[in-house]
Amino acid sequence: MSDHRLPIYQRLRDELAEKIASRTWLPGEVIPPEAELASRHGIAVGTVRKAIDALVADGLVERQQGRGTFVRRPRFENSLVRFFRHAMLDGRTVPQSRLLDRSVVDAVPGHVRHALKLQPHDRAVRMERLRLVADKPFVREEIWLPHAQFAPLATAEESEIGDLLYPAYERLCGKVVARAEEIITIGTSEEDDARLLGVTSGEPLAVIDRIALDYGGAPLEWRRSRGVASQFRYKVEIC
Repeated sequence: MSDHRLPIYQRLRDELAEKIASRTWLPGEVIPPEAELASRHGIAVGTVRKAIDALVADGLVERQQGRGTFVRRPRFENSLVRFFRHAMLDGRTVPQSRLLDRSVVDAVPGHVRHALKLQPHDRAVRMERLRLVADKPFVREEIWLPHAQFAPLATAEESEIGDLLYPAYERLCGKVVARAEEIITIGTSEEDDARLLGVTSGEPLAVIDRIALDYGGAPLEWRRSRGVASQFRYKVEIC
């Protein structure tokens, strides 16, 4: 366990988190029981429980009654449902995806390079997609990925990628998105937005910038989603 200045439970928490980040323990996999971990590390079961409590609070694992503690597999499939109203966005329907453009970029924009923590010489995979429900477009996406980690996405068939990117990241590149951070602003539609989304130029759009992170907190994806503001909704619970 690392840094002896930290409490024992925190050191164990960091060691277990590293096993998740390095994919020693895979998403959906059960981790060893608390008693086994306590015996293995020569510490009290209560200390192990406190370390796992911290992992649960961080969203890295989840307890399932009677089954054990599992590496949490985040569920992003219906994330657009949180933000956009649509007759068929009912929590079960997965929006269709249409790949508009894809390229490997040497000159990565500064804000993307900063968000993905890329070095000046690092390349990135850029994808542009249109999201649709019942063939009606409602969100336009711009996606940037570090090329060193996501090179297969630059050449994979569109059918191989599918409508949901995060399962494709894991399937094709071995990269798992553990959590994401989002910033929401309001912008106006430009010429391409108007053409692709079927709105008038200058119409308000909801703009969602997302950084997707792995279990170790390293950035994997920068994404900007632009959707029709009249269909936008935002709900938050304040405690």
